[in-house]
Amino acid sequence: MSPIRLLLADDHLMITEVLASRLAASADIWVAGRCAATDPNLAAIITSVRPDVIAIETEPFGATIGTALERIATAAPQARVVVLSADRNVAHAVAAARAGAVAWVAKEQDAAEFESIVRGVVRGCSWFPPDMLGEIMRDLRAEASRSHGGNPLRALSAREREVLQVMMTGSQGKQIARELHISADTVRTHAQNIYAKLDVHSRLEAVTVARSAGLQPTGDTTESAPYHRPDCCLHRRKPRLGR
Repeated sequence: MSPIRLLLADDHLMITEVLASRLAASADIWVAGRCAATDPNLAAIITSVRPDVIAIETEPFGATIGTALERIATAAPQARVVVLSADRNVAHAVAAARAGAVAWVAKEQDAAEFESIVRGVVRGCSWFPPDMLGEIMRDLRAEASRSHGGNPLRALSAREREVLQVMMTGSQGKQIARELHISADTVRTHAQNIYAKLDVHSRLEAVTVARSAGLQPTGDTTESAPYHRPDCCLHRRKPRLGR
């Protein structure tokens, strides 16, 4: 299997140097590129590097974080976007999730946890800080309610609803395929259709809309299950990113 291609975009060069140094020993993650988050050539760099995961600092963007991440998504629609931030502004985290970010990693996070999160997002996991997640979910639910008015799930086919219900339990592509007895490619197609019909950009948003509309997950009904899977976010204490 090819290593995960990671692009580090941060205006603090020390952060990218520390991360690149720690990841050098990883057999499955390759730092394919490093640049400043505010580099005017960021889109061209992304196109050149072809990353699987983009870890980007967001403080320079402030309230325009959503617009900045949407530009990144346009440049690399196949890449997972992980926010690297010291920002604790929930509104910014909500905007990031809405724009397609699949993880929000504090800069003081353990270096080993960062590696685990990078591996997790490639498998389809999402990760947001547990102490922020409740408020993020409430904000996204309120927004979904305002945006959709009626029941947005009416736009989904019966099979798409089934896929969404299994997604709500935290299961990933191959697991969903096994449970529903369909191929992984079919699962990906259904997921893309779900995102398009619900007008969302990520699993987090899709699940939030589903819960807001009253859809119950298959099996596990714990609200935070999709975002606290032990293989997606580990809570061991390890060396910090900035050390």
